[in-house]
Amino acid sequence: MEENREQWGTKVGFILAAIGSAVGLGNIWRFPYVIYSSGGGAFLIPYFCAIFTAGIPLLILEYGMGHKFKGSTPLALSRANKKFEWFGWWSIISSSIILCYYSMILSWALKYLTFSFGKVWGEDSNEFFYKEFLKLSDSPMNIGEMVWPILIGIALIWIINWYICYNGVKSGIEKTSKLLLPCLLVIMIIIVIRGITLEGATVGLNTLFTPDWDKIKNPQIWISAYGQVFFSLSIGTGIMMTYSSYLPKKTDINNSAFMTAFANCGFEFLCAIGVFGILGAMATSQGVAVEDVATSGIGLAFIAFPKIFTIMGVWGNVLGVLFFVCLSFAGITSSVSLVEAISAAIIDKFGWKRKKVVTTLSIVGFLISTVFATNAGLYLLDIMDNFINNYGIVVVGLLEAFVIGWIVKPKTIREHTNSMSYFKIGKWWDVIIKFVTPTLLTITLIQSLIKEFKTPYGGYDLIPLLLYGWAIIALGIIGGILISKRSWKNKSEN
Repeated sequence: MEENREQWGTKVGFILAAIGSAVGLGNIWRFPYVIYSSGGGAFLIPYFCAIFTAGIPLLILEYGMGHKFKGSTPLALSRANKKFEWFGWWSIISSSIILCYYSMILSWALKYLTFSFGKVWGEDSNEFFYKEFLKLSDSPMNIGEMVWPILIGIALIWIINWYICYNGVKSGIEKTSKLLLPCLLVIMIIIVIRGITLEGATVGLNTLFTPDWDKIKNPQIWISAYGQVFFSLSIGTGIMMTYSSYLPKKTDINNSAFMTAFANCGFEFLCAIGVFGILGAMATSQGVAVEDVATSGIGLAFIAFPKIFTIMGVWGNVLGVLFFVCLSFAGITSSVSLVEAISAAIIDKFGWKRKKVVTTLSIVGFLISTVFATNAGLYLLDIMDNFINNYGIVVVGLLEAFVIGWIVKPKTIREHTNSMSYFKIGKWWDVIIKFVTPTLLTITLIQSLIKEFKTPYGGYDLIPLLLYGWAIIALGIIGGILISKRSWKNKSEN
């Protein structure tokens, strides 16, 4: 089976696919706001600490595991220690849910791409987004009816995912990454150049990068830095182990991890410069402080930016189109990686053919995604995303570090990656995997739980939080345990 496992055509193809997975919507709409709200230039200290003490070490861990044990995440963990296969499946279940609501956000991006030609959102982008476009219901429990334009967009995204993954690793994912990643970079550079040359852009950049040294004394800022690095590198989602399992026997794993992390980091900074240049211009034109227009997430992409594009004249049309193309490309490379991580795990476990798995997954995934095309879609996304990111992915990362650090032993992975890498990692890596990463992720987890119980997330009632939040976490754990009880189709796989 291992000999038949598909491989990347080139190392560049693998790195581009890994960067494509890491570069997602979070780089564009989350990172700029995290820097700004976490001490500006001072945030770079905890951010780089997080990259070197969690980001790169965990990437090396996941690359090393996937490559050494030649399998998707559940298979690699099962081969390392049969008892821990279950949390490999937990990460796959979490990724399946992420994939379903990600398809909704990408559907919005595609729709807004068409809107940006004529600035259809009008003068009040806030009212347009919530009432006219989403037709948002009054609560998460009021599912309402289907919003057809969003459903059509979701169908289109699933067709794209299906087509790319159906064609396999080399002909599908690698080719797509080689095309979309350079395009994404060029588009973002154009947005940044235009953004920083707008009147008032320097106000935004000064706000973004002016260091607030007092803030880095706040432990919460350090936790934010680790959270950002963890989420933006696709760690704990099952993607990186799967991608590295397609690498040839001799390949420089350590260097690949550094390249992926720094490329992702560079793209994040590029986005931050462009976003805050544009926000500075908007603040100047309205005569308000940058604080009043700076926002994160969905609000930045679908409310603040359209408002800016409206007041920019012709350049607003151009930047609007480029911005939503950028969002779409970044989202597609990430959603394809999620489809691949899920498909590979199913192929390994049940011995089914790729084309059958990808087709079935795309149909079932689309059917589940339809719930996000309802009037309550945004609420469901908000609650599920919070719980999966804060509990699902963080706990999987913590368990990975624990299993490799204390049971499989870091030396096993380190010696494997060093045997084929130009750049050798020393025993410092063992210390980070055994002590530093588990400690930091445990603190992050405890902080999230304390916050959750003090004030329920987003001011929602208990019922929707139990139904769409805690139940999803329970589904991941119970589902993971049940699937791991089944034997692998091919006995040699275990």
